[in-house]
Amino acid sequence: MRINIYRPGKTSAVITCLVVCLFSVGSRAQALSGLQNNFIAYQQSNLHEKIYVHTNKNGYLTGEILWFKIYNTDGSTNKVLDVSKVVYVELLDIKHNAVLQAKIAMGQGTGNGSFYIPFSLSNGNYTLRAYTNWMKNFEADYFFEKQITIVNPVKASPAQAKLRVSGYDLQFFPEGGHLVKGLNSKIAFKVTGPDGKGVDCSGVVIGSQNDTVAWLKSLKFGIGSFAFTPLAQTGYKAILKIGDDIITKDLPEISTSGYVMQATDKGENWEVTIQCADSKPSAGVYLIAHSPSAIETAAYLNVDNGAAHFNINKSKLNEGVSYITLFDDQQRPLCERLIFRRPERKLLINAGSDAQIYDIRKKVSLTIATGDQHNKGIGANLSVSVYRIDSLQNDDATHIAGYLWLSANLKGHIESPDYYLETNNGEANQAFDNLLLSQGWTQYDWSKILAGETHRFTFLPEFTGPIITGRMVNTLTNNPAENVTAYLTVAGARDQLYTAKSESSGKLLFNTKNFYGLNELITQTRWPQDSSYRIDIVSPFSEEYGHGPVPALNLSTGIKKVLIDKNLNMQVENIFAAKQLKQFNDPIIDSTLFYGYPTYTYQLDDYTRFTTMEEVIHEYVRSILITRGEHGKMGLQVIKDKKPLPGQPLVMLDGKPIFDLNKTFSIDPLKVKRLDVVINNYTYGPAVFNGILSFITYNGISTNIQLDPKAVVLDYEGLQLERKFYSPVYDTEQQLNSSIPDFRNVLYWNPKADTDPHGRTKLSFFTSDKPGLYIGIIEGLAPRGEAGVQRFFFEVKRQSQESR
Repeated sequence: MRINIYRPGKTSAVITCLVVCLFSVGSRAQALSGLQNNFIAYQQSNLHEKIYVHTNKNGYLTGEILWFKIYNTDGSTNKVLDVSKVVYVELLDIKHNAVLQAKIAMGQGTGNGSFYIPFSLSNGNYTLRAYTNWMKNFEADYFFEKQITIVNPVKASPAQAKLRVSGYDLQFFPEGGHLVKGLNSKIAFKVTGPDGKGVDCSGVVIGSQNDTVAWLKSLKFGIGSFAFTPLAQTGYKAILKIGDDIITKDLPEISTSGYVMQATDKGENWEVTIQCADSKPSAGVYLIAHSPSAIETAAYLNVDNGAAHFNINKSKLNEGVSYITLFDDQQRPLCERLIFRRPERKLLINAGSDAQIYDIRKKVSLTIATGDQHNKGIGANLSVSVYRIDSLQNDDATHIAGYLWLSANLKGHIESPDYYLETNNGEANQAFDNLLLSQGWTQYDWSKILAGETHRFTFLPEFTGPIITGRMVNTLTNNPAENVTAYLTVAGARDQLYTAKSESSGKLLFNTKNFYGLNELITQTRWPQDSSYRIDIVSPFSEEYGHGPVPALNLSTGIKKVLIDKNLNMQVENIFAAKQLKQFNDPIIDSTLFYGYPTYTYQLDDYTRFTTMEEVIHEYVRSILITRGEHGKMGLQVIKDKKPLPGQPLVMLDGKPIFDLNKTFSIDPLKVKRLDVVINNYTYGPAVFNGILSFITYNGISTNIQLDPKAVVLDYEGLQLERKFYSPVYDTEQQLNSSIPDFRNVLYWNPKADTDPHGRTKLSFFTSDKPGLYIGIIEGLAPRGEAGVQRFFFEVKRQSQESR
């Protein structure tokens, strides 16, 4: 018999090495997969809404109307998003004080509204901002914001308006986030002036010995970049010349060890180079490229001799902004860099008027065609504005495509985002890369992502209408009260009742349906057992603000003549078209009561009229039993199957709960039109009712019943009513020769100028009595998230009577 004795040698060493390698590769693959899965899970719990607002123009006089249309889109695809049914719109002054606020109803992802600019406002640049309740869970930097200029010719002289001087702001942004001694880096810089806009500059970086180590020159909008290899940790300073001014600033902190990442656009690919100066570098690093919604590519890279390289094929990237993030072997984030893939999806809008020159009070016919990037006709959701151009009013530098693809994804103010999308040449591409470099680290909290945490949301999406938030307070201790049921009535033409139960923080959430205009809210608890509580209603408008600059308004003396003319035009329109400017569309309202269809309905006019409610119920409301308690106090019970339901029913008068049932019998029956009865136990949110009695009066005003002592009554603004845009018609000789002046500067506004499925529509409007050059701006979205804008121009000239 032969016995083979195994002796360790080279073979076992090879096997051991292979096992270790396979284990290491498997561990890295598992770690990379976990990294991706954590990110995907984190983002899937995070619905990202983007709001864009198209205003009819950008500059207004007090006394004019600011018209706007809102687009709510999916942050990942730019497709119209029909989730939030309310958008909050505010006009803020330079100190973040809200001077105008509105809640706008949304349907199918769009909505529209208006602000009448009051004469109480002062000259200045204001911020129009818009957001949903859901967006309040995230930084206010990602709310929609737009600068609006308002001039009050009466309140202050334009010559007295002066520019607010606060110096220049210089910022540095090392590519990837860090400067490391001995490693070559690219540094972006950005210089803004007192007005918040970028300024041209040039200069040098000097070392501790005053030796020049780099040259700087801005390329576009005050942004530039330069290559730099720090050889020491301190002593580097930038000296910039801006006109006649000189500014200096130290460069960012320089580390003795760490990682530097550079990404270079190579046409079809992004070439990523990683350098390391750690004394004990990681054997490798993890790299992922991702959009806000998806991992686009991921890899583990071996670090050899302090360097690693990776190519990212642009075809793997989603359109728009992507992020390259580098992690060490412990999955700690090291560097981050933004890149961009130009969108192929585009909405092409062709528009033209039937003439280039028009007489006053003449019809303008407008033909609009919409198509995709291949110019194939597609239907689109559009808004159209036509106004007169003057020295105060010009076309905006930000439209829907530039905002959705760039501004909405980047922090801070992006100057002229349309330039980056519409210009595609060497200089523009370099300027684009400088812009991305100047973003620094983004909104991603990798510590939470890698720990497998999900978002914790304070604010809910408003799926059906405004969520009214309250706070339950114990009046004896002034502390939040938990587990107390509250009742809210929206009094008006259609009384609505809602219920909510307080959380541990005392928070109450009333999920309401759409209600419009100024309403009376009545909040209360069940009296008298919950008599020691108070309900406070919280404003739904955000108290967080972005960091974008709002420059002071600088009006030149030369604009005085323009303002006098515009002020006259505004006053004439407000006098002669006052009635037309205050017309509103009737909203579509769901009139169904919360309990749906009652078991029985009693139209009291169909029965013998009695003078007391006790007689009414006793004589012909067979499903209600009148009870008597101590001291002759009367109560009610609902009868079902010849047996009374245990407990007392909910009794309402015009939607207002009456918890002291003895008050029911003081209702004047001659003022009651109808009585609805529900004979079943009814669960409504956290509340359970042993049947329902709902009394509805003729005029909906419950004047003869006193509310419970702890009930809180306050005025509350619901959704904004949709104002009708006034556009006079001159189809007849009588209309054409009317002596009523027409001094409109805004000829047309249509927030619902949608094209048909083939991408076609025709619109028309009439010129006013004001000659001048007019611009039309059309913006919108197509179903796949294609965004586009188009401009058209025409002139209005006053022709002779004979030629007319």
